[in-house]
Amino acid sequence: MNTASVQLLTNIETWAAELGFNQTSITGVDLNEHEAHLMNWLDHSYHGEMDYMARHGTKRSRPNELEPGTLRVISVRMDYFPPEALSIRKVLKNQSLGLISRYATGRDYHKLIRKRLQKLVNRIQQQTGEFGYRVFTDSAPVLEKALAENAGLGWIGKHTNLINKTAGSWFFLGEIYTDLPLPIEETKATNHCGSCQACIDICPTKAIIAPYKLDARRCISYLTIELKSAIPIEFRKAIGNHIYGCDDCQLVCPWNRFAKPSDEKDFKVRHGLDAPELLDLFAWGEDDFLKKMEGSPIRRIGYMQWLRNIAVAIGNIKPKNQTQQQQLIQTLRAKREQVTPLVQAHIDWALEELAFNL
Repeated sequence: MNTASVQLLTNIETWAAELGFNQTSITGVDLNEHEAHLMNWLDHSYHGEMDYMARHGTKRSRPNELEPGTLRVISVRMDYFPPEALSIRKVLKNQSLGLISRYATGRDYHKLIRKRLQKLVNRIQQQTGEFGYRVFTDSAPVLEKALAENAGLGWIGKHTNLINKTAGSWFFLGEIYTDLPLPIEETKATNHCGSCQACIDICPTKAIIAPYKLDARRCISYLTIELKSAIPIEFRKAIGNHIYGCDDCQLVCPWNRFAKPSDEKDFKVRHGLDAPELLDLFAWGEDDFLKKMEGSPIRRIGYMQWLRNIAVAIGNIKPKNQTQQQQLIQTLRAKREQVTPLVQAHIDWALEELAFNL
């Protein structure tokens, strides 16, 4: 590695840090091992209704097919855990509250990270001149975790999330595909899960069917975010008070004792979404939902799916007395005539559950 290359790599890491990225590394485009895993996962239909996972064929695992000319990938991570958020464990123990995955309690990370990556590209071009590139963050057929693992940012754990030995797993990933022949500075991260299977044991719906193998069709994040049809009855009780995503597997991961809270202002909790009252959320009209979720990743699931999720969570409340039971029942009935047949079916399920939950 010549002096100019070393200086460029140093500059890229410095500029990325100045833009708020917590780690940056460069990798090649060989994802053969991960491609085999992806194809096997798709063959078993573990992706459920996420048709986009299969739609692009090998473009997801072959960067230069998605973006011709790609030689290297600049992989970055950005911590997101909001320090002021109420303890997830406390929210899970209080059935009247809704649990929202901590990545979604603040502003949508997609635009923020893409803009920062574009600024990083602009800085690099000032030194190298123009080059071919494309920036991503969970926004195209890209095997983000595989690339990050190859870049040395962490290893893919048994729950299939990326884990960093000094930072846990509460972070976002982003990539710059580029035709710059940058030197590769890191090797693939080594796995440190060992014999631990805390994530497997904690999963409410048993979605981690084997180490490193996730059946998304059982995953609460999939069921509350990606699934547009009815939530299968067999999973509704296990969902508990999760209304958007699930962090349970990350919550119990021992490596997250090293996780660092984010000081990024856009990731701060908005509208009390770290511990919202279910009945308050269910009372929102569609205009309330659209206004309060402006700039939030939650907005993309739409108002009716939001109500579908909350209805299930309300149905999982065990009323303390008849007064609370009647309040919950009346709240559900009042909303029933204002929603789609799909949401009505979930409200009806919740009403049946409440009738026996006292």
